[in-house]
Amino acid sequence: MDFFALPTAACRVLFAFLVLSNERRNIIHFNVTESPNAAWTGQQIVNAFPWDTAPRYVLRDRDGKYGEEFNRRVESMGIEQVLISARSPWQNPYIERLIGSIRRECLDHVIIFNDKHLRRVLKQYFRYYHECRTHLVLEKDCPDTRPIETPDFGPIKDKPMVGGLHHRYYRLVA
Repeated sequence: MDFFALPTAACRVLFAFLVLSNERRNIIHFNVTESPNAAWTGQQIVNAFPWDTAPRYVLRDRDGKYGEEFNRRVESMGIEQVLISARSPWQNPYIERLIGSIRRECLDHVIIFNDKHLRRVLKQYFRYYHECRTHLVLEKDCPDTRPIETPDFGPIKDKPMVGGLHHRYYRLVA
C-alpha cells in the first residue's frame, strides 16, 4: 500500500491511496482525499478487506499518514505490518511501479479538476489495467485472466478506454 500526491487545476493537492495484491498485481482498493490522516487511512484498510478477507502481511512505508489509529485498525484485523526502511521506495517495488505506470500512462495526459474527477479517471484506468494491460511477470496476461482469441474468431476491433488514451483490441465473433 502507498499514497501518491497529485496537483489539481485549482492548485490543490490530492492524495490517492492504493492497496495492491502482489500475487496477480490486482488493485484491491483505492480512494482519494485532500487531507489524509491516520483515522481516514485506517478506515480505508477496513474498506479494502471486509469480512475477514485481510491478508497476513501488509508492506508499507513509514509515512506519517499511518498513525496510531491506523496501527490499531490493522492490529485488530490480525494483519502484520512490514515496514520498509526510511526513504527506501525500492523496498516496495510493486506499488512504486504501479504508481509510475499510473502517472506515465494516464495522469501525465489528463488535467485533474477535483477529487471526484480523479476518482473517475482512476476507476477507468484501473478497469483498463485489470482487463487489458498485460504484464510480463504474468506471462503477458492481465491481472483478470482473459481467454486467448485465435484468428478464426473474426476480424480485430478496438474499443477506446480511459477517455481514448488506451484501446482494448479484441476479435469480433463472426
